[in-house]
Amino acid sequence: MTTLENITRTHRPDLDRLNERIHNQLHTSNSMMSRIVLSLLRTKGKQLRPLLLIMCAKMFGPVDEKVMASAAAVELLHNASLIHDDVVDNSMTRRGLPTVNAVWDNHIAVLVGDFFTSSAMQEAISTGNIRIVDALCKLGRQLSLGEIDQIYNAREHSLDEESYYRIIDYKTASLFVASAEMGCFAAGAPDEAREVLARYALLFGRCFQIRDDVFDYFPSELVGKPTGNDLREGKVSLPLLHALEDSSLPEHDEILKLLDKDNLSDEEIDRLQAFARDNGGIDYAFDVMRRLRDEALQGLDGLGASAVRDELADLFDFIIERQF
Repeated sequence: MTTLENITRTHRPDLDRLNERIHNQLHTSNSMMSRIVLSLLRTKGKQLRPLLLIMCAKMFGPVDEKVMASAAAVELLHNASLIHDDVVDNSMTRRGLPTVNAVWDNHIAVLVGDFFTSSAMQEAISTGNIRIVDALCKLGRQLSLGEIDQIYNAREHSLDEESYYRIIDYKTASLFVASAEMGCFAAGAPDEAREVLARYALLFGRCFQIRDDVFDYFPSELVGKPTGNDLREGKVSLPLLHALEDSSLPEHDEILKLLDKDNLSDEEIDRLQAFARDNGGIDYAFDVMRRLRDEALQGLDGLGASAVRDELADLFDFIIERQF
């Protein structure tokens, strides 16, 4: 059993309450919407964001209705963003299954995403806590800006780490930060502790995305899922960015020319992946992830010893070591 499975098992009663709440929130008399919602609820992922929210709240109090509503709000907005991202990227599958836009078309998918967004707002408002509502609204803005930044960078071929981190902070880390903050708001945590957990969540989110990006630089048969998709869409992530910093490499200029192409062949994708692997890109990414972990754990030490603190440390290690 993996670290994540162990942690999830510990918090399973709360996650079960969460999923029942989400199911009730999304209930509707519209038969088409109900069919789509049910298909989405059957394919939920790891639910790391609401899990983090629940864990942060548990450090300061019970998992009450405010915590449950906050967790539901984050998970619903996260799913809304995935539905909309699939439309933007014209993705046909997610988690190995057809996307909403693949089955029902883009028009329906956008409306379903809007339905999830509105449902998320209802959950946040039900807490009666304006700081929770404000955190969710800020999260929605960041997710949208992150997607726009990513599209812009892919089109303009922005190749620098600063732009990369800005995108992943908005598109990925913002969800974890909002989760930590909303959990703290719901539980009435001191601001000093909330700031520590928000920093942990930012570093965790960056690490999560970097690890995900590393998968893209290996052959699909080794990873067990399609890879190279980001490169096909013009999205250059940390391993390749680092390799490209050394302009003295023999292939450097040819690789840059490849990145200017609109349509890359499978052979060209293989070449980009190999260039990043062979020139220190993967090692550099793992070094960055370990530095992020060390900073995050140093911050957690200031919160004192607790079972949840240990789980948060273990969860960070799991993210770095995960093979899927």
